Amino acid sequence: MTDAMKSPLLTDLYQLTMLQGYLEDDMREEAVFEFSVRKMPENRGFFMAAGLESVLDFLEQARFEPAELDYLASTKRFSKKLIDYLADFRFTGIVEAMPEGSLFFPDEPILRVVAPIGDAQLVESRVINLLHLQSLLASKAARSVLVTAGRAKLIDFGLRRAHGAEAGLYAARSSFIAGFDGTATVLAEYLYGIPAFGTMAHSFIEAHRDEKNAFLRFAFANPGIVTLLVDTYDTLRGTRHVVEISEELRRKGIPVRGIRLDSGDLAELAKKTRRILDDGGLRDAQIFASGNIDEYAILDLFSRGAPITGFGVGTKMDTSADAPYLDCAYKLMEYAGRPKLKNSEGKATWPGRKQVWRLCRGGKMIADRLTVEGDLQEGKPLLRRYMKGGMRLEQPEPLADIRVRAAGELASLPEHLRKLEDSPPYPVEISNRLKQMKVDIEKEIASVEKQ
Repeated sequence: MTDAMKSPLLTDLYQLTMLQGYLEDDMREEAVFEFSVRKMPENRGFFMAAGLESVLDFLEQARFEPAELDYLASTKRFSKKLIDYLADFRFTGIVEAMPEGSLFFPDEPILRVVAPIGDAQLVESRVINLLHLQSLLASKAARSVLVTAGRAKLIDFGLRRAHGAEAGLYAARSSFIAGFDGTATVLAEYLYGIPAFGTMAHSFIEAHRDEKNAFLRFAFANPGIVTLLVDTYDTLRGTRHVVEISEELRRKGIPVRGIRLDSGDLAELAKKTRRILDDGGLRDAQIFASGNIDEYAILDLFSRGAPITGFGVGTKMDTSADAPYLDCAYKLMEYAGRPKLKNSEGKATWPGRKQVWRLCRGGKMIADRLTVEGDLQEGKPLLRRYMKGGMRLEQPEPLADIRVRAAGELASLPEHLRKLEDSPPYPVEISNRLKQMKVDIEKEIASVEKQ
């Protein structure tokens, strides 16, 4: 059976029809495609790159299964030449990209594919799919990390309302890259080594004869992770029940690690439950909050002095609710050694293979410069090579190292870009060489179109 997530059939029909057109005209020269985001969503100041590892995995493993080829032939849309081409398909190109965890801005390429045009075209849809989702989610998660500023733990709680199983897994990974402390998704711990955290649901309380008994039974079954959900019936009474059973648990060597609030006025309830816990001798017990939490809610809770030490950030992050998509594109920049551009209104591109140079001073980002590849500039070049001949040039980067990079990138952000509001955009300058290249190509296109 086809593994849908690995199949090159997970694509748009027009990729195959264009490929058939290239083959009919024997167009097999090298092409350069670049992935970038055109516009910044409202109230956002930066993007965080994620998804490169998934892209590299896909490109290394992409193969058409015999059954898939039989299906394509059965549709009568495609020539034998195309079917034979797909039967032998192996990605043999080059991939250059910004490392995961890098910050980037509109019009900056974060990934470049260099391959025969048919191959580079064929992988477009899945490359966009993988980079778009993970960069979207990492960018959203990073905002909670900035607002929290180390004052509380952040746990991804969003699997159940993510847009599919793969999206839920990528949310766990992307948020961990951005600086989250863990996830509730067990498979993410198994696959990626991301610490898994969990408490309990209201159903567990409801299934028992009373709340105190439910708390005790859960603690006896899970003595190392006793964080108790206190708002099933009455939050303050539930917290008092936690205090009442804590001495029995202590005698059995079971510590109460904390309580979880999931509804109501979280700031006020956190203050009141904190007093109950402290007065009951549970000063070390943590208060964990969930329920429609995002960076805006965290900012509000801290501004109101809520003594919350952990947040379960779920639906609004895993769906990037305030900005659920990025205006991204994977566009042809060069074919057969000649730079190309698109001049569509509102969707124009800068031509050719490009590099992004970043200038920092005093540990802070000052400006980026977008220029033609090979045009040396002051600062640090951001794109580097990860794949050649369809093979990785190095082992996958450890997730811990990506997290360190992302933390350093966030620390280097100018202060005004750390806020949850519109602010002056980060400067991305266009080099004179790139501007001139565009002018030259526009003149060439105009000349050809007149003929």
